[in-house]
Parts: sequence; C-alpha cells; structure tokens
Amino acid sequence: MNETVGSTPGGPASGEKRWDDGLIARRVADRALPRSQAPEGGAAAEDDDESALPPLGGAYGGALRTRLDALHELVGLSRTRVEGQALAEAGRVLDEAAARQRLSARHTVVAIAGATGSGKSSLFNALAGVPVSETGLRRPTTAAPIALSWSEGAAGLLDRLGIPGRLRRRPLAGGAADADLQGLVLIDLPDHDSAVTAHRDQVDRLLGLVDAVIWVVDPEKYADAALHERYLRPLAGHAEVTFVVLNQIDRLGTEAADLVIDDLRRLLDEDGMALGEHGEPGATVLPLSALTGEGVPELRELLGRFVQERTAPERRLAADVDAATARLRPEFVADGRPGLGERSREEFAHRLAVAVGAQAAGEAAERVWRRNAIRACGTPWLRLYRWYERVREHGSGDPGPAAQVEDELTARQRVEQAVRIVSDEAARGLPGPWAQSVREAALRGADGLPEALDELTVSMGDPAARPPRPAWWPAAVLAQVVMTFLQIFGALWLVAQIVGVVEPLLWPPVLVMVAGIVGGPLVEWACAAAVRGPARRYGQEAERALREAAAACGRARVLDPIAAELMRYREVREQYVTAAGATRMASRTVGRGGAGGGTGIGGGRFGGTRFGPARAAGARVR
Repeated sequence: MNETVGSTPGGPASGEKRWDDGLIARRVADRALPRSQAPEGGAAAEDDDESALPPLGGAYGGALRTRLDALHELVGLSRTRVEGQALAEAGRVLDEAAARQRLSARHTVVAIAGATGSGKSSLFNALAGVPVSETGLRRPTTAAPIALSWSEGAAGLLDRLGIPGRLRRRPLAGGAADADLQGLVLIDLPDHDSAVTAHRDQVDRLLGLVDAVIWVVDPEKYADAALHERYLRPLAGHAEVTFVVLNQIDRLGTEAADLVIDDLRRLLDEDGMALGEHGEPGATVLPLSALTGEGVPELRELLGRFVQERTAPERRLAADVDAATARLRPEFVADGRPGLGERSREEFAHRLAVAVGAQAAGEAAERVWRRNAIRACGTPWLRLYRWYERVREHGSGDPGPAAQVEDELTARQRVEQAVRIVSDEAARGLPGPWAQSVREAALRGADGLPEALDELTVSMGDPAARPPRPAWWPAAVLAQVVMTFLQIFGALWLVAQIVGVVEPLLWPPVLVMVAGIVGGPLVEWACAAAVRGPARRYGQEAERALREAAAACGRARVLDPIAAELMRYREVREQYVTAAGATRMASRTVGRGGAGGGTGIGGGRFGGTRFGPARAAGARVR
C-alpha cells in the first residue's frame, strides 16, 4: 500500500545537486507535446528529467485534471529541492492515476474488507446471490482475494489488481439480470487482522488500488483499535468512497442495535471520517444481516446507485491527491509571508558598507579635503611647523601592518555575518527544504564576496588620495601671499628704520606688519569655514559611491540568488495550492443519492419499525 513505485521522483544521482534545473520556465503544455515534436537538442534532458513521471491521459477532466497537472508540475519543480522520499506518495498517485485512466471507466471496483469472523464473505455471497466465496469457522477462511464481475470488460482492472483467472467469478443466479449492478466488480479481500502476514500485505496492496471499500464490522469487533488506527483513521479522507456496514444485527435486540450503531458512528467521527447525512457527501453507515438478508437489498440498491454514477474512480483519485498533498504540506506551506522586505535589503547593504569601511572612507575624504584647504590657504609659518611635525612623526616608526591584518579579518567576518543574517531572514518561515536551498544559495554567493569587495574598493580608488581643488583656492592662496608679503614688508621697513636707512616712523611699519600677521590667520580661518560644506559633501559623495558599489556587489552575488530561490518557491507554492484543491471539484455530485436526497439507507430494526422501500428514498440510519 505504501510501496515506492519505480517512477517515483527522487533527488539527483550520486549526491550531485543541480541548481540550474531550468524547470521554472517549463509548463504543463510543454511536457504535453508529442515526443516527435520535441527539440532534438533537448531530447536527452527531457528523457532524464521527465520520463520518470507517468504521462497523464485524457480520461480525467475538470478540476481533477487540473489538480493532477499541478501535482505533476509540482513534482518536477521540486526534485532538486525536496528529498525523493517526501515525493514518493505523490509519484505513486500519479502512477495510479495514469494506470487507472487507461482502464475501463465503465466499471467500479469495490472491495469488501473486514476482520476475522465479521461475515464479509457471507455478505459477498449475499450480494452475489450465489455462494461464491467460502465461508466457515476455519480462520482465516479467505486466503486470496476473489473477484466477482457483473459485466464483461473488467479483465484489465483485475490484471492490475493481480487477481488470477481462477479466482474470477460471474454471478449465476439473478446477478446478471440486475441492471443496476452492471459495471460492478466486487472483491472479497482476506482478513485484515489475519495471522498470516501475506494476507495482510494483500489487503494493504489492494486497498490502494480499488475504487471503493465496504468495511464489514460485527458487534464484537466494531471498535477494534487495529481497524480504526491502521485503516479507518488514515483513510478518513476517502469517506465518499467508503461504506461501513454493521453485520450480524440479528444477534442484537432493538435497543442494543441502536447503541452499537450510535457508538460506531461516534468512533468514525473521532477517526475524522465524515458521515454522509441529509444529502451531504461522506461515508455510508448502515446495519444489516448477511445471514438473514435483512438490509442486504438496501445495500444492493446503494451499490447500484454508486456504480451507475461512475464517479468512484475520480472520487477515489481525488481523495488520494488530497492525502498526497496533505503529506507534502510541510514541504511547501510556509508559516507567514516569507521573503525579503525593503528593510532587510537596506540593512544588508548597510552591513556591507560597514565591512568595506564606506563611512570611514567618506570621513577620511572629508578630512583630507579640509586639510588640503588649510595647507593651501594657511600661513607659511604654520605650514612650516606642520611639516616639521610630520617629519618628526615619520622618523618615529609606524607599527601599522598588524592592525591592517586585523582590520582585514574583521571585515571578512562582517561580510559573513551580513550574509548569514540576510539568509536567515529570507528563510524565516519557509518549509525546511526551501529554507535550506535559500541558505545554500546565499552561501554560494558569499563565497568570494570579501575578495570581490576588496577588488571593488581598489578599482574605485581612494577618494582621499587626490581630492579636487575648488576654483577659489588660488584667490585664497594669493590673499595669503599678500598677507605674508605685508608681514615681511613691515618687518623690513621697521628694520630699515632701526638701522637708519629710512626716516624713523614707528607706526606705519608696525601697522603694516600687524595687518599681515592678523590677516594671515583670518584668511586661513575664512578658508577653513568656507571649505567645511564642500568637504562634507565630498565625503558624503565618496561614502555614497562606495555604499552603492558594495550594495550592487552584494545584490548580484547574494540577494539575486536568494530572490531566485524565493521565486521558485512561490511558483511551486502556487502549484501546490492548485494540486491541494483549494476549491472542491465542481463536477463532484452532492451525496451518492443524486437528486433524491440522502444515500444511506436504514435497513434494519430500529424503534420497533422496519424500514421498507418508501423509507429507502432518502433516509440514513443514525
């Protein structure tokens, strides 16, 4: 029942992971092309990637076909991201869908399953009208599945079930004349609680292939944990193709039968199996006695309606798709809204800017601009003093290499931290496989990112190396030269007076020299004030250019691969939503009774009243 089919999709061979699978651009229409129309260059890749998936035929239509196509697409898109084991059930469903649609759509395969001593073989014979299946006290009585077909054309279905020709029967007395059961293929299964392991394996295998199941329980074992935990609870989603009959009601009194049927319905409800009532879809629950025949005609009538609708294969397959997508839900459904917001992108760019030292580079450029302005426009005496200070500092030595190595290591760590943070934010809320693929995409992009940022900063050059000179600097230099000339002229004039070369006149040379002495610092202060704004803008521009370059490098190497993985996930998520069937099949009929209302029929003794054909039109036993 849970076997892995050969066409089940798996991961890449020999541990090799393909990330350039190219499946995102493919659509169902492309895979639907005949092989003769496929491009020659892509034939090998098409065979490698898609041959494992079963081709879907045209027997299914409407919402079911849409869901199967979406599941087919989902499996193809998820191969390199999701482990093969997680997709095994989806692959099995696609296999069974392809196999079932190639066989007769006029037949409905219904299995009768039950525990040892439940009377399922007796019910099988009662429905056939002749003793076909062996009954008796020896356990297990049914050692191999027996098939009973009311019409021709079911050989392919029975071959698929693996039932040999010697175990195939036809009803002899009255069955062939029953037009309502034309198209019914009834299978008597071995006991599901048989002590023989091979019998249980046959039951599990056939339950995964039949279109519907009639579970036969008796008043003693209807609450058996093995039945509910192993079969009814896992198959709760198949309620629309499930019948649960309480056999041997002839052993119960009226009140006891009421209690047992109510308790059985309670247990089924706890199992999660919907119970069809008042025209609603769900499992049919009814009592009967295969020994006395009480309730058997009602069950035959139900089966006749069920078979003539000819929707059981699609209902069963839709339930299988529901079960497969439910198992895949943890692989494709995220908690919340995964992705990268604008704030996360900005923070990542900021961390890269810090790693490359964009702010420090801008501040250094601003300082160099201001320092050059002061040097160019400063007094010669102050420039001479600063030159002396630089020479003295240069002679004292510079233990810089160790600090530079430490800075380089710190920058690398900051880049790795920035990548780790942004990948965690992008993967937050994603299902496990897709979160892992996002992180791996980020790590692949981060490999070599520190070196790329280093090359980027080198190619851009140091903005503090050759800052531009504003147009007003020559005028400021000329003014400073004039101030220096006034100082020298005033000093020479004063010396000439002292020597006696010129007429002694103290105040004029003193005023000229003081004007030069005071004017020089004033010019320098004015230049420093004037250069503050341009220097700040120059530093900000240098910082902005380095930030944008680092952000562009990080976006190309890290953010774009992350965005590509998130895009893949969104597309796969859309396919999953379609396959999961957000809206139920529009073609699915309401209930099994058609326009007449209810479909389950109470064919026993309840409340001292026997339900006859009039009641059978639209009532269910509670």
